[in-house]
Amino acid sequence: MSSENTPYGFGDNSYKAAGKLEGLTRLVDDFYDQMDTLPEAKHIREMHPEDLTLSRKKLAYFLSGWLGGPSLYAEHFGGISIPRSHQHLVIGDSEGDAWLLCMEKALEKQPYQERFKQYLLEQLQFPTERIKDVCSQKWKNRRNLCPL
Repeated sequence: MSSENTPYGFGDNSYKAAGKLEGLTRLVDDFYDQMDTLPEAKHIREMHPEDLTLSRKKLAYFLSGWLGGPSLYAEHFGGISIPRSHQHLVIGDSEGDAWLLCMEKALEKQPYQERFKQYLLEQLQFPTERIKDVCSQKWKNRRNLCPL
């Protein structure tokens, strides 16, 4: 999908390496299919609505802009702060690991270059860590306010 020397993370190179919106849609579909089937993902699947149609669209649109392509999420849903949009959930290490496992399994099914798969999985660890930090801080503060 891209040349071996493509510097991912610059311009729309990562978006193109992912196959643009069509490729991202396949990735997201495989991601949510993994979430539906992996026992390790049962808990995070329960955090989502039964019908994943909107979740699939939102993730594909978010990834489009995040990878340097069109800002489809912002165009259709407005701005987003990924950590803040998840702070109502209890997300710790096991949830972050399960999310990344689903993405890793979904990436294995894609026709991407191996180095792009590795790059993307490494990059996705950053927002995963931020989400965990924001969520754990919120719930830690809430526990400190509530006498047990």
